[in-house]
Amino acid sequence: MISDSLLYAALGTAFTFAMTTLGACAVFFFKKEPNPLFTKLALGFAAGIMIAASVWSLLIPAIEGAEAAGVLPALPSAGGFILGVCFLILLDNLLPHLHLGSTHPEGPRVHLKRETLLFLAMTIHNIPEGMAVGVACAAAAAAGGGDALPAAAALALGMGIQNIPEGAAVTLPLHSAGNTRRKAFLMGALSGLVEPIAAIAVVLAASNFALVLPWLLSFAAGAMLYVVVEELIPEARLGEHSNAGTLFVMAGFVLMMLLDTSLG
Repeated sequence: MISDSLLYAALGTAFTFAMTTLGACAVFFFKKEPNPLFTKLALGFAAGIMIAASVWSLLIPAIEGAEAAGVLPALPSAGGFILGVCFLILLDNLLPHLHLGSTHPEGPRVHLKRETLLFLAMTIHNIPEGMAVGVACAAAAAAGGGDALPAAAALALGMGIQNIPEGAAVTLPLHSAGNTRRKAFLMGALSGLVEPIAAIAVVLAASNFALVLPWLLSFAAGAMLYVVVEELIPEARLGEHSNAGTLFVMAGFVLMMLLDTSLG
């Protein structure tokens, strides 16, 4: 089972990483920092996809997995969710980073360049996405494929789709900060490498401890929703055209819901 899990996770996160890289290619075609409206729409769209994925691809399977194992569903679903939120809060406090549109770095006070802090923020953001794809692949392998495998594929597809505009939205400011196009591209693309690493880590945990799978599913959901509420939705609502950002949150939610209910 572990070999299947690792294969599924490697394929899924290779796709999401490729989509991040594709989005980062925008730096070779645009000379300036992205229009604030584009950033707002891209982040809102990503938020909608991540919200829907947290519910359909992670929390519902966590509840169903706990019920199948004869465990009270509330314990792993709520417990894992809370642990996922705590994990992201811990990362926020341990790693210095700078969110898009912000002038005040978060985390420990260090003397790092703005582009390095932006890179660290992107990396933190990508960790729960990689975890989500990895744990969905572990669930698919544990179920022997079947209906769980298309569900994992739908999740990877949704994460990959939102990584394209998101990759552009975070890479272009790196070039505007004074980096060469090549360096900005490499930093944007490399931030996506954390997704395969996070996916493999949760696959190994799930494979060695089968009973922890519902906990890991809800853990990934909590981590993703923390990113959405803490970072993506506020940035999608800042300034003018806040209605447009809200509509793109809804559009991302509907797209991921359709992918999950159709493929999964």
